[in-house]
Amino acid sequence: MCGRYTIFTEPQRLMERFRAEWPEGPWQPRYNAAPTQSLPVLLNDGTRRIRLLRWGLIPHWAEDPAIGNRLINARAETLTQRPSFREAFYRRRCLVLADGFYEWQRAPHGRIPYWIGLKDREPFAFAGLWDRWEGPDGQVIESFTIITTAANERVAPIHDRMPVILLPEHEDIWLDESAGPAAWRAALRPYPADRMIAYPVSPRVNTPHADDPTLIQPYPLP
Repeated sequence: MCGRYTIFTEPQRLMERFRAEWPEGPWQPRYNAAPTQSLPVLLNDGTRRIRLLRWGLIPHWAEDPAIGNRLINARAETLTQRPSFREAFYRRRCLVLADGFYEWQRAPHGRIPYWIGLKDREPFAFAGLWDRWEGPDGQVIESFTIITTAANERVAPIHDRMPVILLPEHEDIWLDESAGPAAWRAALRPYPADRMIAYPVSPRVNTPHADDPTLIQPYPLP
C-alpha cells in the first residue's frame, strides 16, 4: 500500500523533467502528501499539462464521493477485475508526480516509518489512474489512485507492496492510447532496487498535519 508520499521538487524542475506546463496558482510542496489532498498529476488527455487532482479515486458512476477514501491504491494484478479501475485502466491512465514515498515496517516495539526514494534524488512518476465525477448539484471532482505492485528487494524488508514507479522510458507508453494493454501491463513492474534508497524517519509523519522538510531527514531507530 502507498498511503503517504512526498512531492517537494520545484515546479520548474518538474516542468523540465516531464515536459509539461505547470497549473496556474501557488505551489505548495508536500512532505507528507495524504489522501483527499490535491496533488500534481499528468493526464493522458492529449496535452502535456500538470493538473492538481484529489487523491482517492471517485469513479464517474459513483453515487457517493466518499468511495474515494477507500480507493487511494489499485493493485496492478487485478486492475481489470475491479469495476472501480477497469475502465480507467483502458481510458484514463496518468502519471502521479513524486520524489519519494513512506512505508511502515512492523517491529516488536511498533511501526517504524521509512522514507523511500531514488538514489539520485530525482523526481519520478507513479503509475496512476484518474476519473472525473460530477454530482447531482453540478459539483465536479477529478481524482486519482496510485497503482501498487510486489515490493522489490529494497522495499521488501519494510513492506510487501510498493507503488509502481515507472521507468522513464515507460512513462510515455503508459500515457499512450495506442500502446495497448500488453504494453501498459509490462510497465507495471517493481522499480530496480539498486537505484533506490530507504531510511527510517521521524514518527511525526504518522500525523497528516505534519508537513515540513524535517520529515524526510534520517531518524535513529528506537
